[in-house]
Amino acid sequence: MRTVPVLGDAETMRAVNAIRDEAARRGKPVVIAVADGHGELLGLLRMAGAPLESGPIASNKAFTAARLRKPSRALGESVRAKGYDTAWWGDPRYLGWGGGMPVIVEGQVVGAVAVSGLSQDEDEELASLGIAAALTGA
Repeated sequence: MRTVPVLGDAETMRAVNAIRDEAARRGKPVVIAVADGHGELLGLLRMAGAPLESGPIASNKAFTAARLRKPSRALGESVRAKGYDTAWWGDPRYLGWGGGMPVIVEGQVVGAVAVSGLSQDEDEELASLGIAAALTGA
């Protein structure tokens, strides 16, 4: 039998808090989603002033990154290159926009952190900051 690492409450809160604090410092409200290794939500925060539609988008970015074991942007790039629509995946939660990043521990994806509300590059930058905080305890 093997032991599988998982994201817990403490890691989830460290990621959310780090992203929230940095987004607030920049004066840019966002939605933050943290998912487990199956893509199911562990935490979701919509900062005051963040677009309402960014809630499901952040959740879906986290779902996609966890399920596909790669950044959510990779799905969009892949399906566009093949001429597909993301609906081809058969589940409307799959989303090909940047901002969802997998959390990798000991070579295994244990979850994902996603941000929505800014550019894809800024969303990915903040998600990566959240992952670092979750994994280092900072």
